[in-house]
Amino acid sequence: MFATGETNLQPVKTVGIISAVGDQMTVAKGGLSGLDNSSRSVPIGSWGLDDLIVQRATAALSGRFQVKAVTYNRAAFATVKESVVTPVNLVRSDPFKTLVKTEVSPQGLDAYIVITKAKANIARSGRKVEGVGFITYSTLMGSHSQIYALYEIRVIDGKTFDVIEKMTAPPLDDAGPERLAGPSRSVEESVSIGAGDDESVHKAVVDLIVRSLPTTLNDMHLAVAF
Repeated sequence: MFATGETNLQPVKTVGIISAVGDQMTVAKGGLSGLDNSSRSVPIGSWGLDDLIVQRATAALSGRFQVKAVTYNRAAFATVKESVVTPVNLVRSDPFKTLVKTEVSPQGLDAYIVITKAKANIARSGRKVEGVGFITYSTLMGSHSQIYALYEIRVIDGKTFDVIEKMTAPPLDDAGPERLAGPSRSVEESVSIGAGDDESVHKAVVDLIVRSLPTTLNDMHLAVAF
């Protein structure tokens, strides 16, 4: 019988939390023809999203675990790129296992909670978006704009470095056919993204994270049920 994630978590007492959702936001456009597809990156390091995620995760997990402060190479975790070839992804070792072993201090905790960027398809277009961003795309039904904060959570055993559990944060509500498969919300197409200093966009991203993180952690049996 295979052990479930909840069973594997039973001996875990001490955990460290690592967040590397990144300090960049992608602003992209997509269309049916593909001719108007474009994207650019906007720096949002001043938003402190990873610090926020660690703080919120610590609050959610402290009722069950002893959460220990850890230091880590955030850039190394934020820049991991998974292979687009699915069989390779299935066969090769999870790259985050090695990073936890080599880029995190202190070692020896029972488990490490690793929160990183996730990907989602754009409305049956074949294109993907990742991490934090703003996307405007055209469909047969018109034009749609969404802001999103896509992330996934791994629980990595601090002794064996095996992945105990892994989950991608789900949508906050029932996602329609044009919604991304992750925390996102529709916004007015007229919203303009400048140099990462748009306070309304900042607040929207924070809201997505704050509302989705406790639920996702609870679904993974990491947080005390609320």
